[in-house]
Amino acid sequence: MARTRHMHQRMGQRGITSRLVDLTSQYGIDNGDHIVLDRKNIDELLAGLDVFRKDLLKAHEKGGFVVVESGDTQITAYRINSYNRKRQASNVKH
Repeated sequence: MARTRHMHQRMGQRGITSRLVDLTSQYGIDNGDHIVLDRKNIDELLAGLDVFRKDLLKAHEKGGFVVVESGDTQITAYRINSYNRKRQASNVKH
C-alpha cells in the first residue's frame, strides 16, 4: 500500500518502522478508517505464537511429518522417514 510523505515523516518522528506498520495492518482490528493493534491483541497473538512454537518444537523432535491429501480431503499422516524398505523387506518371511 502506498504511504504519504506525512506518514513517512510521522513514522520517523515516532520510531515506528515499516515492519510495525505492516504488523498492525495484518493483525490489527479493523475499526472503520483505522486499524488498531493494542496490548490485548498483542498478548493474544503472543500466546498463540507460544503454542505455535511448542507445536513446531514437537514436530522437529519427531523429525517432521507428511500429510497426504486429495482435493480437500486428508487421507493419512505419518512421520518423515517412518517407512524403511530395507527394514520391511527383512521382516518378510520367504
